[in-house]
Amino acid sequence: MLRIALLMLFRDKAKYAMLISGLTFCSLLMSQQAGVFCGIMMWTTATLRNISSPVWVVDAKVQQVNEVISLRDIDVQRVRSLPGVAWAVPLFWGIVQARLPDGSFQAVQLTGLDSSSFTGRPAVMLEGRIEDLRLPNSVIVDQVALEKLHRKGIDARIGTTFEINDEEARIVGICKTERSFLGQPYVYTTYERALQYMPAQRKMLAYVLAEPKPGVSPQEVVKQVDALPGLRAFDHKTFFRETMIWYIKNTGIPVSFGTVVLMGIIVGIAIAGQTFYLFVHDNLRYLAALKAMGAGNARLIGMVMLQAFSTGFIGYGLGLGLASIFGNAVLRNGTPPFYMPWQVPVFVGVVIALICCFSAAIGVAKVARLEAAMVFK
Repeated sequence: MLRIALLMLFRDKAKYAMLISGLTFCSLLMSQQAGVFCGIMMWTTATLRNISSPVWVVDAKVQQVNEVISLRDIDVQRVRSLPGVAWAVPLFWGIVQARLPDGSFQAVQLTGLDSSSFTGRPAVMLEGRIEDLRLPNSVIVDQVALEKLHRKGIDARIGTTFEINDEEARIVGICKTERSFLGQPYVYTTYERALQYMPAQRKMLAYVLAEPKPGVSPQEVVKQVDALPGLRAFDHKTFFRETMIWYIKNTGIPVSFGTVVLMGIIVGIAIAGQTFYLFVHDNLRYLAALKAMGAGNARLIGMVMLQAFSTGFIGYGLGLGLASIFGNAVLRNGTPPFYMPWQVPVFVGVVIALICCFSAAIGVAKVARLEAAMVFK
């Protein structure tokens, strides 16, 4: 009987194609938009993924990593004095305009590392050495900087120079970083040189990076820092989570992508529900014949459920596959952002299953009222 149900479905090629197309479009739209949304959320935490530290110390009013409120230089010593801290180093981070060799300008994310330990260094060096930052006027740029310079016709390489605040900056290394939400390339240098590149201000320290002593958890250090007036600390995971929550609450990104996903669900329900209703309606005479031959309502309902969920499974797979192909294609270019955690396929699968349940319910309602005598009409 189940084989008959599948034959009935596959041989009605027009309605079968319409069902598959509707569910595939729904699955593709939801998974693709959810993947782009997750990619944007990952962009917002690029600083945390490019600069690794167990504990981040910031101003007490800071809520997320891209919000920089400058600290006093003495705050580094205040953190170092805590009983649970093994070491603490300053980190500069700010947006500054760089003057390129062709005279044009490019905003960059200037990152100043502690010159003795290079804490927060880029994880992957494509060319050069991190130690070369100790050379005069030296900087390390990421792959995004090379891409932007290449679009402007500038063949940037080790030895290429540009200017930051009328000071020479010479490329001594190229690193690989995660793209940021702001879109500007990362430029690494030493903390002292970063202060020279930036216009002078009373307070210029952005973060204090700290390491707990052996046997002390990052959460314990966070509590110790929070007890200091004017300072606040996050462990790495908490700062990561709080940053994404801040963007979800304070930007229109979730509403924008959520609206598109909702439209995909509505379209999927409308197309699948209407098409499956017509499919069952056109096959009522065959189902009536099976009922007249002794098939009970439970068997017929099982046939209808199989038809609905088989189309849902195929549409789900095709949509998710097309979204993955899209993701692989855009990841090669770097934009738009795309990241598909395991929660996305699960969410899409649950929605498709609900759509199939809705479609099957329409068919089941028809079958439950079906009279075997209909076959003689």
